[in-house]
Amino acid sequence: MKILVCISHVPDTTSKINFTNNLSEFDPNGITFVINPYDEFGLTRAMKIKESTGATITVLNVGPTTTEPTLRKALAIGADDAVRIDTEPKDACSVAQIIADYAKGQSYDLIITGRESIDYNGGIVPGMLAAHLDLPFVNACIGLELDGTNAKLTREIDGGKEHLKASLPILIAGQKGLVEEKELRIPAMRGIMMARKKPLTVLAATDVTQHTSVLNFELPEEKAACIMIDAQNVDQLVELLHTQAKVL
Repeated sequence: MKILVCISHVPDTTSKINFTNNLSEFDPNGITFVINPYDEFGLTRAMKIKESTGATITVLNVGPTTTEPTLRKALAIGADDAVRIDTEPKDACSVAQIIADYAKGQSYDLIITGRESIDYNGGIVPGMLAAHLDLPFVNACIGLELDGTNAKLTREIDGGKEHLKASLPILIAGQKGLVEEKELRIPAMRGIMMARKKPLTVLAATDVTQHTSVLNFELPEEKAACIMIDAQNVDQLVELLHTQAKVL
């Protein structure tokens, strides 16, 4: 069995985000980057399948050289090889097409992405990728069990869960629940050393059309200073809840 896990290179949630060029470009200076958390759930599920079936796992990222440490971390967790498609990701449409152009000739049985990346939160690439590859697609996947070429899947829906079945090959977009948080893998020293010797292939991106471009980003308003109110001054509290918090 061949598994492809798509990995996004995203800022750590504790990093302070800044923009340059009139708020039109993300500023990576001083930012710590990590594997997209949704992708970590997918990678861990792939590792469990590998351990039970002997599957091989390829991790893939569309990005420049700076994303390679993130791919190396995925290799240290247990992926067998990595592919970096050497281009700056511009929009979801082009990224999905680039990945599809690579995957079409690889005969993967299972493709796993995260539900979305935590930087732009578009959630668009998985569905587009499935459409390009003409594969069954399960979004918001929180359960995957394989029996030969048959798959039983569970996805999160409003107010409950939906149980499905499909035949390989399939594409799923995973999230928390695909595995438990306590099951997420942390690279051990042995894995880190082995990752240095595992193949990381760099490929040129296919020629695709960029359909959208960023005009600018908008930062959220800074939080107002905390107002301390005397416990006996109920009238002031009610007034502020009405005029500032606007909850009354």
